[in-house]
Formats: sequence, structure tokens, C-alpha cells
Amino acid sequence: MNLSDRIEQALGQRPRELRPLSGGCVGEVYSLTLPDGQTLVAKVGGEGAKLSIEGWMLRTLRERSALPVPAVLYETDTLLIMERLPSGGGLSDDFQRHAADLIAALHDISAQEFGLERDTLIGGLHQPNTPSPKWLPFFRDQRLRSMADAAMRAGVLPTGMRKRIDTLCGKLDQWIEESAAPSLIHGDLWGGNVLAAEGRISGFIDPAIYFADPEIELAFATLFGTFGDTFFHRYGELRGLRPGFFEERRDLYNLYPLLVHVRLFGGSYVHQVDSTLRRFGC
Repeated sequence: MNLSDRIEQALGQRPRELRPLSGGCVGEVYSLTLPDGQTLVAKVGGEGAKLSIEGWMLRTLRERSALPVPAVLYETDTLLIMERLPSGGGLSDDFQRHAADLIAALHDISAQEFGLERDTLIGGLHQPNTPSPKWLPFFRDQRLRSMADAAMRAGVLPTGMRKRIDTLCGKLDQWIEESAAPSLIHGDLWGGNVLAAEGRISGFIDPAIYFADPEIELAFATLFGTFGDTFFHRYGELRGLRPGFFEERRDLYNLYPLLVHVRLFGGSYVHQVDSTLRRFGC
């Protein structure tokens, strides 16, 4: 069955136009126009893509928060159809302040434990979320060690570097204190997942949600230059920033997305992990 047939079966309308879009780590992404003129987005994956989990995450964000995310119209493991949000604007100072307002409000949503009631995905990779009453063991075991193991099994992380990660994990408490309360996070906060238009943030896509210390989200927002001083100044006004974040903890937390990129792409990301480990004496 071709894609137009699948969309017609899912929505009861056959698209009059299908156009490829950029992006989509786990599959192909299309803009589709229905006969009534409505424009949607279809993400198509192969067997094992688990796009239904992405659909669940988007629905969960809409139900539990005010974060703007696309509405989901249909999802299976291999096909996700959702609202198309306006995009094309750059992340100016006004956009960054608006993003800070939205992310701070998301982080105000709390829970009893870190993690989530089900495992999720990041970049199409398995992301374990077994609930934990404490942040440090969760970050150590379900983020750093779990993704390092996945990268080593894939043959893209050297065994010696995996041992160095264990050494770092054994002394994380030198730099990271227990978080006071879990915060709901988007989980994959880089520029490609932030949409802007007409002077405002129009939405966030491709989430990797769970309850965390919010600093891991803030760290990720700096890894690829997504947000800068304007964002952090506004966020600090709303929720505050603890001393030592930019100096030390940001780099520790960014080990997780770096390991994700090692698992997905290998190459230079291995060297970035090596540099961080060296910085912390491992």
C-alpha cells in the first residue's frame, strides 16, 4: 500500500498533494494537503520505528501542559499524522524570551518521582524511564550508563571509554546534588525541534519527555547553540539558575545527548565525550 492509500485509510480523505520535508531521524517526513485545503504532516517509518510512542508523547504534553505541540490525528508504529504548525521564523531575542516563558512553565509541572510511567524515545533510540525517587541514580543509570551501553553494543563507543564513563558515574555526587523536585521536560530541546513564526514560538516537536532535574534540559539547549543569553536571563527571572550550572553541571548533563549522538552518528561526538571525561579527571 502506498503512502496516499495509507493516509486515505487513516483519515478517510485522500491527499491531493504530498511533498517531502526535511528532518525525521527515524523516517521520512511529508507535508500533505487534503481536498479541503487542510495541511498536515505525515511521518513515515519502517518496521520498529515506534512512531506511536512519539504520538503518545505529543498527546501527553497537550494533556499535561500548555506547551504548544502539534495535535496528533493518527498514529501507528510506522505512520504518524499530525497538525502542521507554522514555521520559518528565526529565534530572535523576542522568540527566545517567549521560549523561556514556555519552557519555564513546562518545568513548573512536577511529579512524585523522576522518570515516567512508560519508556520513551530520543532520536528513535530507546529511553528507559523506570521511576526513581532520586535524581542522581536515575541520571547515572538510566541516562549515562544506559546510552553508553547502547553505543558500545553498536560498536561506536570504545570499551576503554565505557570504563571511563563508569569512573565518572562513581563520583557524580562531587558536582551534582539531589534535585528538589522532578520537572516535566521536553527532552530534546535543540533548534530543529523549535518552530517559530510571526514573532512567537509556534510549537515544539519531536519530544523525548520524562520528569527530570530541569538543568538537563537547559544544558541541552546550549549544546548546539539553540538558546543564548536572552533565553537564560528570562528563564532565570522565572525559575532561577543555581550556581555552578554553566561552570560544571552543564557539561556533565550534556554527556547524555552527546552519547545519543555517538550511538546515532559516531565520529566527532566520540571526541567530544572524551574531552568531557578528561575535563572531569576520567
